[in-house]
Amino acid sequence: MPVKVRIKQLASKPFLRNVIILASGTAGAQAINMAFVPFITRLYGPEAYGVLGTFLALVAVLAPVAALCYPIAIVLPRQDRDARTLARLSFYLSLGFALLLLAMLLGWGEPIAGLLNVQGLGWLLFLLPLAALFGAWLQIIQQWLIRKQAFGVSARAALAQAVIQNLAKVGIGLMAPLAGVLIALATFGALLHTALLWLGGNRAGVGLAQGSAVSGEVSRDARLQTETQASATPAPEPAEQHSTSTLKSMARKYYDFPLYRAPQVLVNSVSQSLPILVLAALVGPAAAGFYTLGKTVMGMPSLLVGKAVQDVFYPRITEAAHRGESLRGLIVKATAGLAAVGALPFGLVVAFGPWLFQLVFGSEWSGAGEYARWLAVWFFFGFLNRPSVAAIATLSLQGFFLVYEVTSVLLRVAALFVGFSYFGSDLVAIALFSVVGAVLNTVLVLVTIFRG
Repeated sequence: MPVKVRIKQLASKPFLRNVIILASGTAGAQAINMAFVPFITRLYGPEAYGVLGTFLALVAVLAPVAALCYPIAIVLPRQDRDARTLARLSFYLSLGFALLLLAMLLGWGEPIAGLLNVQGLGWLLFLLPLAALFGAWLQIIQQWLIRKQAFGVSARAALAQAVIQNLAKVGIGLMAPLAGVLIALATFGALLHTALLWLGGNRAGVGLAQGSAVSGEVSRDARLQTETQASATPAPEPAEQHSTSTLKSMARKYYDFPLYRAPQVLVNSVSQSLPILVLAALVGPAAAGFYTLGKTVMGMPSLLVGKAVQDVFYPRITEAAHRGESLRGLIVKATAGLAAVGALPFGLVVAFGPWLFQLVFGSEWSGAGEYARWLAVWFFFGFLNRPSVAAIATLSLQGFFLVYEVTSVLLRVAALFVGFSYFGSDLVAIALFSVVGAVLNTVLVLVTIFRG
């Protein structure tokens, strides 16, 4: 079969087409980010990046659990009004979480900063409640648009947000290249992204506050999916005809998300944020800046392709489970495809990391390239696990995932401890941390394939 014909056949499949749409928007946004990074790194420097990294490490722990992970469940209900109820529940929980966090900082801000060893943040610590709140809102609207398969809306919003935020970083940085500027822009950047997604969803007819009618490119995909489900999915039992749309009933129905998924996400976030906090405390803000830049660059393939695959794969595997299809083949194919895509970019960083970072970001960033060499190993296997993570809820592996994450954080903490205490080297600590992460991601992929 001619290659062009084969490519057209693949592109005509809804799953691959949706991945391409979402990945193209993400690719454009990341291309914009990368185009600005060499200017931003030269304006702000490693120390400002280190302070930003410390703040974002705390946000990464708080934001995903601000709504107890109920936003992740928005994709699952058969009826839109149940999904909207989950969105309302998530909104109220995130607001309460932010107010509680603000009260704790007002009452015990200095002891908390001392406990976390983040005194260098100063007054910027009080932006944490807003950052957590806006992060939760962003997750709610993202999951709703994933449910509606409005991937074009998500792609366009990502592009617009990248342009606006990066222009602000450079424009303000020319006058005041301060860590506080980066932190404020990161905080309100999440609100900007949320607003862009909300407006885009409304224009496309799939807004969270609207009915289920769709239009344009979204309506075409949604109609195809609806027709397929109508022909392939058995009619629900009479008891399922009625929506359980009260907040309490939906909270009970999806109790496994706060019970299992929220602690899992919290533990995972702590383990991923720990190196930045440890580096900032033991080595200094410049080392934290090196790690922050290395992690940002290594995370781009995951944001570019991996997240797109995960976001499209989640509703796809949920639909397959509703139909009684075998899920193992879907996970294997998606994982193998990501392995082929990720081998080259991650391999290049392993081979030439310090030289590449010095060339692109400036002479003072060679240390970030040394970190990135090892981070590339971890991030490559994290890149491969995106389909597996998307399948967790569908495969009812939430309990396993929690145990997995607790084990993971213990092993990663041990790796950092051995690197710093026994070898006395920050680079060895990052290397051990990354190798442990790679092994754990491999285990997760194998478990989900076996359970599929």
